[in-house]
Amino acid sequence: MDNKPVIQIRNVKKSFFLPHERHDTFIEYATKPWKLFKREGEQYEVLKDIDLDIYPGEFIGIMGRNGSGKSTLLKIMAGIYEPTSGKVKINGSMVPFLELGVGFNPELTARENVYLNGIILGMKKSMLKEKYKEIVEFAELEKFMDMTLKNFSSGMQVRLAFSIAIMADADIYILDEVLAVGDVAFQEKCFDIFKGYKKKGKTVVLVTHSPGAVERFCDRAVFLKDGRVHEYDSIDGAVKAYLEG
Repeated sequence: MDNKPVIQIRNVKKSFFLPHERHDTFIEYATKPWKLFKREGEQYEVLKDIDLDIYPGEFIGIMGRNGSGKSTLLKIMAGIYEPTSGKVKINGSMVPFLELGVGFNPELTARENVYLNGIILGMKKSMLKEKYKEIVEFAELEKFMDMTLKNFSSGMQVRLAFSIAIMADADIYILDEVLAVGDVAFQEKCFDIFKGYKKKGKTVVLVTHSPGAVERFCDRAVFLKDGRVHEYDSIDGAVKAYLEG
């Protein structure tokens, strides 16, 4: 294993402003106009002093209950969020499987959205033409590609988005709850993709609520609780901590 991390996280904190709801009257705003500009609320710290190194070729699982900060951490890795404090260093190209389908246009056909979304992910049009049949077959949507996307179910849209994203070549893949995509048969196809990533020596970060997936694929695991890392490295330890809450 290369000794240089592809993802290096140091002392990362992330806070969000939580506004307090107020029901001031028009008279109050008229007599005290500064209230229009004053936001009342509090800072909510989602992540607290996160330190994490992820190395080339690793398949690392991140587990935690809802609200533990898992998705926020992945969005910071992907550059979607800036940390409130601390540093994140990424060495290599990355494809984030976070909000699948972002950039889809519901008024365009599924066929047109393949090219639109693929280009957003950094793929060339020539590559998308070459991979188009493979994308459609993987998504199991051959009969629906000339239908406008607004007529797709949410499951169909996510399957299409996932099938496009897996065609993007990168050093690092960031996966957030992708095991919830599709039915059991489709999930098994996703598992095969993960196996392929692992064989190719890609670095994969997987957020999941599935202990079985962590045990099946991951080399190391992290358990997050209340925005902090409570268990690091040990798969058995992380799974046990997750199950115990």
